[in-house]
Amino acid sequence: MYRFLFSSKWLGYFVLAVIFATACVFLGRWQMDRRAETLAEINRVVSNYSATPIPYAEIKDQFNALDPEREWTQVQLRGTYDIDGQRVVRNRPLNGQPGYDVVVPFRLTTGEAVVIDRGWLPIGNNTPGRPDVVPAPPTGEVTVIARLKPAEPKLDRGAVDGQLASIDLASFASELRYPIATGAYGQLAGEDPAVQPMPTPFPKPATEEGTHLSYSLQWFAFGVLMFIGFGYAARQQARNAAIDAEDEEDEQIIAAGGSPKRRVPAPRKNKRPTSEEEEDAILDAQGY
Repeated sequence: MYRFLFSSKWLGYFVLAVIFATACVFLGRWQMDRRAETLAEINRVVSNYSATPIPYAEIKDQFNALDPEREWTQVQLRGTYDIDGQRVVRNRPLNGQPGYDVVVPFRLTTGEAVVIDRGWLPIGNNTPGRPDVVPAPPTGEVTVIARLKPAEPKLDRGAVDGQLASIDLASFASELRYPIATGAYGQLAGEDPAVQPMPTPFPKPATEEGTHLSYSLQWFAFGVLMFIGFGYAARQQARNAAIDAEDEEDEQIIAAGGSPKRRVPAPRKNKRPTSEEEEDAILDAQGY
């Protein structure tokens, strides 16, 4: 009955179903991997973002080689900003608006130096390609609370003087007259003493999982539905083949002079007689 499944046509259909289902499984697993990455990032934010700041001396190695699990950790530093080393980083959108980040070298009282991202600035209206105003950091010794962020890769695009294409700390270090840590920088959380005006502070990272799980389940469901559709099509083909075989058998019987097989209809329910039929039956019984 299902021998047609071994035909080249139906084997081709089966191969296509397998390929489609395999692609669905791959896409579903990809979404699950993205979900795992998102959950890991959420866990880092929840654990580190608002935790008690750690003194620089206890965590300074992270500025040279940042452990991904320590991202967003708050660090307390004491030192002075190098206003001459201040730069703005191009192409830094925030909430859908184009703008810049302001990064400044911070020289600690211990003699070491790290980079602090003080916040965001909108694009300027006065000079194309530059912000209108870059707020200056506080002068003198400052206590800074900053969150650890990994250094960014170098981008193959230029930048005008006083600007960077990305927070590529190795390239930034080559522009300074003293060494800086190149494994991580600090995203500003607070300064003491505080100054005004300030760049726009960065918002807290999102801690919502998103739609990765639902997309993953949808892809897995599509893969299963493909085989369900294949099975339904095969069943319909088998039923049509059975009907064609019966018709062919009837034609052969008729050609041989016989009568075709009768298709016995489904039994019908007895119809309840109407009132007129009941009266006729009574009259017949009385001989009228």
